[in-house]
Amino acid sequence: MTDAPVGRSAAAAGTAAAPATAAAPAAKHDPRAVRLSIVVLSWNTRELLAACLTSLRAVSGELRFELLVVDNASADGSADMVAERFPEARLLRNPRNDGYAIGNNLGAALAGGEYLLLLNSDTEVRAGVLPALVDFLDRHPGHGACAPRLVNPDGTPQLSCKTFPTLATAVFFDTLFARWFPGNRALPRYMMADFDHLSSRDVDQPPGAAFLVRRALWERLAGFDPELWLFFNDVDLCRRLQAAGHRIAYVAEVAILHHEGRSTSQFPAMGAIWHRNRLAYYRKTFGWRGTLVARLMSTVRGAEEARRLRRAGAPPEARRAVWAAVRSVWKA
Repeated sequence: MTDAPVGRSAAAAGTAAAPATAAAPAAKHDPRAVRLSIVVLSWNTRELLAACLTSLRAVSGELRFELLVVDNASADGSADMVAERFPEARLLRNPRNDGYAIGNNLGAALAGGEYLLLLNSDTEVRAGVLPALVDFLDRHPGHGACAPRLVNPDGTPQLSCKTFPTLATAVFFDTLFARWFPGNRALPRYMMADFDHLSSRDVDQPPGAAFLVRRALWERLAGFDPELWLFFNDVDLCRRLQAAGHRIAYVAEVAILHHEGRSTSQFPAMGAIWHRNRLAYYRKTFGWRGTLVARLMSTVRGAEEARRLRRAGAPPEARRAVWAAVRSVWKA
């Protein structure tokens, strides 16, 4: 997830980005046994996770798959719920919350299928989706990954595809410059404003809530960059996939229900993490120019937020927290 710091499964939320490993159950399954491995990462999403796994159980007769659930040290009983109610899942109890990138890497390391589906715990899979996505990659060897249409509970499509962010994207996204220059071209390009998400096409970055990738490619590219702890990890992976010569498709013919924003709303620190992860991505992608732009725009956004808090009569502690987050971006 790359735009506003919402919508990513709370599986990724936490307070530290220390790369860690968890005690893993058994070795990989025999890769000949299944073609599809599904990794579901969760952090304090018990009810959403239960709905997700129930939906997978309902479609299990359509396509044989292995199911791996990574619990990032949830405190709401999520792991026990999986163990009790979904014995078909291989459960990895991570002793601490290592974030979205590391958590998914841990689960993917146990996968044995030809294809790897990274599935957010705030999704519900519908009939026909899994066979359609696997069939698409079977029939399109030039594509390294694909993703389905995401829909809201009322059936409307979520406008989730984007182009790769540029330096101009950082200047205009979620800053006062977008209001000062409403006719800028950077945001419509980035948000794919001319695309209604009702037809299939190749894209730079499809929705990351349900992302199917060839496991051999995933392993060749070493999965998610662990420095991109919560945000921009999917953008970085898509960029590396394309740089390696593989196309990425948005498959609109099939849809997955996505409870967007439901899971991250419980995590107050995600805004600061978003800015630090954007800095890491921009530094990796654009070098010193990206580092400078990301830091400057985080400062601009921090100044806006501090001003808003002051006008709202918020206590000084709230404003100090904003500036502390800005300083963390400069120190990162």
